[in-house]
Amino acid sequence: MSRPVAVLVGPPGAGKTTLGVLLAVHLGVAFRDVDHDIEASVGKPISDIFVDDGEAAFRSLEVAAVAEALRTHDGVLALGGGAVLAEATREALKSHRVVFLDVGLSDAAERVGLNAARPLLALNPRATLRTLLAERAPIYAGVATITVPTDGRTPEEILADVVQQLDEVPA
Repeated sequence: MSRPVAVLVGPPGAGKTTLGVLLAVHLGVAFRDVDHDIEASVGKPISDIFVDDGEAAFRSLEVAAVAEALRTHDGVLALGGGAVLAEATREALKSHRVVFLDVGLSDAAERVGLNAARPLLALNPRATLRTLLAERAPIYAGVATITVPTDGRTPEEILADVVQQLDEVPA
């Protein structure tokens, strides 16, 4: 049974994919993004899943995809921003090194560009993002082994912080 070296969580715009790729390269392991897994398995973008099938259907796919990835992936794993909302996922994360990439509203808004490709941000994106950050921050912090602030920092600075903290936490 494999297990990820690190699992990255955080809201949209936290840099999970950007940092995940950098961390995987640094550690010499593979990178995997659960959102990409879902899109590949269903054959359409997440925004289309939300529109065509609804958020509940997407969240069900997400719980299954996260569980599968936690069981089978031995590299760096990035979860979608809402994955931690599911109790089953929070429970499954308890035995993993989880890195919460903490981002504030201003940096998150700049990074996501407040675009419609992110289904939960399609209507009134700035207000929605503010609400998501406020509601989910305690959940991210609750599942995290490590919390790394990302505001105003380059990906390389964040990477150095994550690597240092991972070295201090047993696998």
